Amino acid sequence: QVTLVESGGGLVQAGGSLRLSCTASGGTLSRYTGWFRQAPGKEREFVAAIRTSGGHTYYADSVKGRFTISRDNTKRTVYLQMNSLEPEDTAVYYCAADPRIIQSSIRDYAQYDYWGQGTQVTVSS
Repeated sequence: QVTLVESGGGLVQAGGSLRLSCTASGGTLSRYTGWFRQAPGKEREFVAAIRTSGGHTYYADSVKGRFTISRDNTKRTVYLQMNSLEPEDTAVYYCAADPRIIQSSIRDYAQYDYWGQGTQVTVSS
């Protein structure tokens, strides 16, 4: 019922910045929207999430202080501002949403019903 469209991935030098966006259409507003990433040979890992109502934010320890998640509910868009990028941040980044997910499950990718197609972020040293 919900379609997610991502943009903003690309190639950047270490220390640089990128901003990813995720725009939703159809269905109802999700309770939470999350960003996950997956590198080759690695499991999909939680990056950040934001609550639609109230704007509460959550971050993986590995990105705290460097990444910022924000949203514009009018545009149904969630952003991930990534600063001070490191080669270890290289991965395919996915946007995920679910209208009924609860706070205790937001770090678990299996709990999300809707996913974007993924966008590649490559950070060179």
